[in-house]
Amino acid sequence: MENEVLRNIKTRRSCRAYTAQPVEPEKLKAILEAGTWAASGHGWQAAKIVVLQDAAEIAELERMNAAVLGNPAAHPFYGAPVVCVVLTDPERNTCVEDGALVMGNLMLAAHSLGIASCWIHRAREVFASAEGKALLQQWGVEGEWIGIGHCILGYAAEPEKPAAPRLEGRIVRI
Repeated sequence: MENEVLRNIKTRRSCRAYTAQPVEPEKLKAILEAGTWAASGHGWQAAKIVVLQDAAEIAELERMNAAVLGNPAAHPFYGAPVVCVVLTDPERNTCVEDGALVMGNLMLAAHSLGIASCWIHRAREVFASAEGKALLQQWGVEGEWIGIGHCILGYAAEPEKPAAPRLEGRIVRI
């Protein structure tokens, strides 16, 4: 059985090289809207998406991410022109799961529109730091938040690699 949703799930890949071409506003709007439709525990909708498109803002966040990585010279955002920071409310007991579903929706929606994406980790550490909390305040994001991930978006600079074969034994039927 196959349909458009299943094809997108099976063909989406993480991209680690981007062109400078900006993501069209209507595509970005659709991707972000898909993120807001992610399932959430108790319908709380406790996740927040902060969107960065300014090169200087992205560079500052990338520097912080690279520092957590332990490699200040790294470029963990791979030149992507858009970074979506997914944050969640730590008061909600499903906050991590809710944020992960937002990340998944963002990446699948992007792929369906021809936009490449990748989940970049270390958002939790970045926004747990005093510097990260100050950055949130600078952005006007009030309150306590846990960083779930950075969803980078843009146009791929190289062709997608084929998927690895699926491992056997990952489904157990009772």
